[in-house]
Amino acid sequence: MDYKQAEDYILSFTDYEKIPGILYTSANYDLRRMDVLLQPLGDPHLSARTVHIAGTKGKGSTAVMIAEALIASGYVTGLYTSPHLHSLRERIRLNGALISETDFASLVMTLKPIVDEINDKAMYGQLTTFEILTALTFAYFHKKQADFQVLEVGLGGRLDATNVVKPEVCVITSISLDHTEVLGNTVAKIAGEKAGIIKPGCTVVSAPQLQEAARVIEGVCREKGAELIQVGEDITWQKMNSDLHQQSLVVQGKRDSYHLTVPLLGDHQLENAATAVAALEVLTSLGTKISAENIREGLAQVKWAGRLQVMNYHPLLVVDGAHNAYSMKRLVEAIKLNFDYDRCFVVFGTSCDKDVSGMAKELLPLSPDVSVTCSSHPRAAPTSLLESEFSKQGFKVKIAGDVSETLSQVLALSGDKDFVLVTGSLFVVAEAIDYAAEYLRG
Repeated sequence: MDYKQAEDYILSFTDYEKIPGILYTSANYDLRRMDVLLQPLGDPHLSARTVHIAGTKGKGSTAVMIAEALIASGYVTGLYTSPHLHSLRERIRLNGALISETDFASLVMTLKPIVDEINDKAMYGQLTTFEILTALTFAYFHKKQADFQVLEVGLGGRLDATNVVKPEVCVITSISLDHTEVLGNTVAKIAGEKAGIIKPGCTVVSAPQLQEAARVIEGVCREKGAELIQVGEDITWQKMNSDLHQQSLVVQGKRDSYHLTVPLLGDHQLENAATAVAALEVLTSLGTKISAENIREGLAQVKWAGRLQVMNYHPLLVVDGAHNAYSMKRLVEAIKLNFDYDRCFVVFGTSCDKDVSGMAKELLPLSPDVSVTCSSHPRAAPTSLLESEFSKQGFKVKIAGDVSETLSQVLALSGDKDFVLVTGSLFVVAEAIDYAAEYLRG
């Protein structure tokens, strides 16, 4: 089996990332399937020390910051994130490097007979793409003798396939309304699902939260006997400087003060950095050797594509995978704070289960004009829906075609001092990155 065959095999199963509105129930997300799948592999999910991260926004950025600091401290570190921009391999990294095609294919061959047997019996239902990929990740980190595994929850937390681990620290990043058809239509309900990763006796790091989310997290911590560290109260930060390439901050932790530089833009990344520091201090308190210099070095090395990423400077071309109203609000704030430009052109595309109206409201202060587009992803919202929702908010809407065609037309209209933003979905951003690479070469 080569890599393409292995990838096709994994993608041949039910993939909830491509199906909107699947009910978040134990029937659809039955963790017993993970137990049955992992047991013949020797329970590899229990072999590395674990940092488990849930939340609505900032999970991936916080995860990569923690992983880079652990790598800088000399630990073999696995990182598991989702979704990917271009390849499944992006989700599984060891010491910053993507899993090789050879290792991926080899592990799929190991998993295949186990998966086929489990699905033949279907004792707890059929295994899904994400469950198989998660098991492959655990097996890979075990094979490579990872000291740590930093795991980003795929969806929710309580029933997520990653929620079979025994973490030393649980991290809950900012919670807001997203996946409401699946996780619930209030922040409190969503927080309850995210807080499902909290295990008895572990330490929990929470990013600053809306009051209703904070109450839920505090309640679960009391119930589970878990220590809670609240970023913004127990751990604080102050922004120092920023430019179009990076920003600096000082984080005042419980153990030390950290002067840091992160090559990511937006004040929300400062919050993520402080949250990462809080988690790393927990690991330090448990005996992990992580110095302030390790943390400084690690965060300075962070790379995280598709998040307020500058692709070109004349005109400014920025891509960001904001995909709910709250993240769009933070994105608009970051753009106004970090960029100077004459005119702003917005290219927008998203998934069919997203709050288009809420995102449109937040985008209106940037520009009254928007070009709507549609990615090739099965869950992509049709441009007719986007046109309708943006028009209701008072936008002048243009429909151009797919992402490449839309971006080509917008760039042709923009001058050297203009600003072009592509946003609404990581799937749209991935296609924009591909086009931008060609555009810059041309």
